[in-house]
Order: sequence, then C-alpha cells, then structure tokens
Amino acid sequence: MLEVLRPEEVADILRTEFAAGTAGCEEVPLPEALGRVLAEPVLAEEYVPDFDRSTVDGYAVRAKDTFGCSDALPALLQGAGKVLMGEAPGFSLKEGECGEIPTGGELPENADSVVMVEYTENYGDGTIGILKSAAPGMNVIYRGDDVKPGQEVLSAGTVLGACEIGSLAAMGKGSVCVRKPLRVGILSTGDELVPPEEKPGPGQIRDVNSLLLDAMLRENGAVPVSFGILRDQEEVLEKTLREAVRACDVVLVSGGSSAGEKDATSRVIGRIGRLLMHGIAIKPGKPTILGKVEGKPVFGLPGHPAAACFITRLFVIPLLFRMQGRHEKPRVMEARLSESVGANHGRAQVMGVRLKEREGELYALPIRGKSGLITSLAESDGYFMIDRDCEGLPEGARIRVRPL
Repeated sequence: MLEVLRPEEVADILRTEFAAGTAGCEEVPLPEALGRVLAEPVLAEEYVPDFDRSTVDGYAVRAKDTFGCSDALPALLQGAGKVLMGEAPGFSLKEGECGEIPTGGELPENADSVVMVEYTENYGDGTIGILKSAAPGMNVIYRGDDVKPGQEVLSAGTVLGACEIGSLAAMGKGSVCVRKPLRVGILSTGDELVPPEEKPGPGQIRDVNSLLLDAMLRENGAVPVSFGILRDQEEVLEKTLREAVRACDVVLVSGGSSAGEKDATSRVIGRIGRLLMHGIAIKPGKPTILGKVEGKPVFGLPGHPAAACFITRLFVIPLLFRMQGRHEKPRVMEARLSESVGANHGRAQVMGVRLKEREGELYALPIRGKSGLITSLAESDGYFMIDRDCEGLPEGARIRVRPL
C-alpha cells in the first residue's frame, strides 16, 4: 500500500526541500534572449524617448496661438521651418509661428502641441491656416514619457518575449543577464518498452513518455537529456540514475513507480539519496515518487502517458519555474461543464476537456478515458481538477480550465 499525500502537501515538500532561484546565470546577446528568464531587474539608464516628439504628421505649434480657431476662422501662423527626421530642429517658435513636423520628429523649442495636417491649410506664401485649436500636449510624447532613468522596466523572473526584447532594445541593451536553462534527465524504465520508431512485439508498447516529457520540457524552457530505455534491472537503474543526477539539475524516471516487485525506483532513490514521498492522492498519478539525490529533485512518474503528463504539469513544471525564479502567469479559462462528472475516489481528480463555444459561452466537454490512453491527451484543450472531498460536479457547473 502507498501512503499517499494530498497534492497541497506535495507542493509544500517541493517548496521546503528545493530553494528558489538556484539556476545559474549567463549574459547572452539580445537576439538570443527570446524565451529566456531574466536573472536580474533591468533599470533604465536614460530617458525613452530622449526628446519631445510628435505622434502625427502636421504642424508643431504653441497651443495658445490656436485657441478659438475654426474652419470658418482659422488661426494664421507663419511657417518657421521644417523638422527633419533624425535631426534636431534648426529653429524655435516665436509667437504666431508654426513648424512642419513628421510623425516621430522632435518638437522645436517653445512648441507644446501638434496639429494634424488634415486640420491645416497651406496658402503657399509661408502662411499656414490652423482649422482646429490645440491643447497643450496634444499629439505629443514628452521626453521620458515611456521610461525615466532609474525606473525598473523589467523585473527578475520575466520571460522575455518579443515585446520585452523590444523594450530592452529601446533602452540600448545589446545583451542581457538570463538564467541558464535547467537540464532535466529523462529515464524510461520497463522491459515492455521499445523505441517509438519500432513496431512492438507481443506484450510490448512504444515508449511514449520519453518524447512526451521531452516536448513538455522544451515548451517550458528546459533542456531535456535522454538516458534511453532501461530494462527492469535495479543495478542498471541505480548506475544510470547516478549518472543522470551528476549531469542534470532535475531527473524524471518514467515508469517503475507502482508498488510491484519489479518497481525499483523508490528503493534506488532511498538507497542513493532520500525518499521524500511515494504516492499522491490524485487520479491519475497516484504512484508518483519524489526524492532528493545530491540535493537535486528526482521524480518517479507513472508509466501511463496521461498520468505522467498531468503530474509533470502540476508538479514538475512549477518546480522548474521556481528554480529559475521564473514568474508563471497563470492561464485560466472559465467554462461550464457540458455534462455531470462523478468523483470522490478519496483522491483529487484531474480530467482533460475539449472546449467548445455555444451561443457565446465556453463549454468544457469532459474526456472520459483511462490514464494509459494517449488519445485522451491528444484530444484535450486543457484540464480541470475536482477536489478530493467533492463527490462530483453537475452539468452546467462553472470550472477553471488550465491549458496543458
């Protein structure tokens, strides 16, 4: 019998045993930083933009020179010059003057607003008619409106996407300090396993979990390291596990987590390290193992693909994010159950769902299948969890769906 822990108790063990922000750091060129985790906050060292600039094509003016004007009674201003892109204005505005300016151009001295060219008339003699009055600051971005020196622009733990890369470029950053990707070892165990490209013989199955876990890790910024398929021999598992722990930051052992005679994962972890728990009150994924070897987390995952996937999503990925100091932005969608779902197995229950929109509302269609069926994953848009003390949910109940 497995002495199971509640999911929240497992999460507490992970927080207690493994420190946050332990992944190393490295400086990388900005073009290589996409998808990486920022290791330290980025503070602005200059104003962005560094000058007052126009947001439209038109005429830079002193707003008070345009007050009260209209189509019928335009304000008549004298053109003082033309602003060129990439150059400082070679003139300033005096009372009753304006300057032609393009979008992004620097405002000449004394200008405080810009009138769009659509609301102006050029009379050809140097006189410009302003047909719409301007307010101070209209169509203008002021120096430092975006960023001021000393301002924190990006916090440590931010995952750098295209917008963040653009912000760093705007601040003149050619490189950035990021967390090193975590190396995660994958060991598949079982006499029945064959590589995915081979046709299984009698009693054999393809090794699905190694590639499933590889893809999940890559999707979340980790570097998977495969140690191949291991036969059910305890000495081979111990030798390979020691090797994986030396080479990696985290190790995942797929299969060999049940309480059967040949399931040696827990025995090996306990012998070369410390067994932290064996069994979670969750369906699927009850026989999950967690250990600590040379200070590093070692998971024993169920052999069934859906169970391995859900346990990785619920426990392994959050641990990897925590070790990198990465801020995870929870992606949750609210939906209504399309049908009732029973539960209360003494365990929390995780179930995949398909999402469909009906009359402007999102519905979740439960995917009923056994944990060993890979089709239940392929069909799922996300998953939801029913608490262990809940006997089920009725049709129409609102649930929170997380993408896989």
